[in-house]
Amino acid sequence: MGICSSKSSARTFTSAQAKGGCELDLSKTALVLIEYQNEFTTEGGKLHGAVAESMKATDMLAKSAKVVAAARVKGITVIHAPIMFKEDASDNPNKGLGILAGCATDKLFTEGTWNADFHESMKPATGDLVVENKKGLDAFPGTNLEALLKENKIETLALSGFLTNCCVESSMRTAYEKGFNTVTLTDCCATTSAEGQAGATGGTFGMFSDPMTADDFVGKL
Repeated sequence: MGICSSKSSARTFTSAQAKGGCELDLSKTALVLIEYQNEFTTEGGKLHGAVAESMKATDMLAKSAKVVAAARVKGITVIHAPIMFKEDASDNPNKGLGILAGCATDKLFTEGTWNADFHESMKPATGDLVVENKKGLDAFPGTNLEALLKENKIETLALSGFLTNCCVESSMRTAYEKGFNTVTLTDCCATTSAEGQAGATGGTFGMFSDPMTADDFVGKL
């Protein structure tokens, strides 16, 4: 395994070079959906206001739903990666520092609440898989994600969700380091600023993945 490549043997890409370059083996491809939860996705979620503009800029929720529907039709493994904490944040691994401290202080993604539930259009369907025990930014450490990938003989991951330059990027970097072919869906991600979005989708995504749009990805299925 390794980064998806086109006819070039280069292991790093700019967004323009990488666009749509990855060849997909559908039986070995998984779509990993990161934190499509009401806290982010829906009015009334505590973080929705921070990401609403970014979501609207690319219509990311509708495009994400389109990708999920197409993936299910083609038999691609669909994996949901929600983050959730106990009400007292006792399971938050870094509640005293940085972004996870905010999750603890503001009681974000509290398990069993509407805020932590999946957006109505992105709820797991029969046959989908759900990552367990995601307590940090990266979808790999402390979770069953890698075990799910191995059990299903997955070699290629297509990543989308929240936040573009945080959980999606962290998961992308780890997937790359672990040798998975990694795709990032640039218009199926959102974050808290246009600068953060551009820096990830136009910069770091191309270093560790094959960035492509929802339409590019669906066109390969």
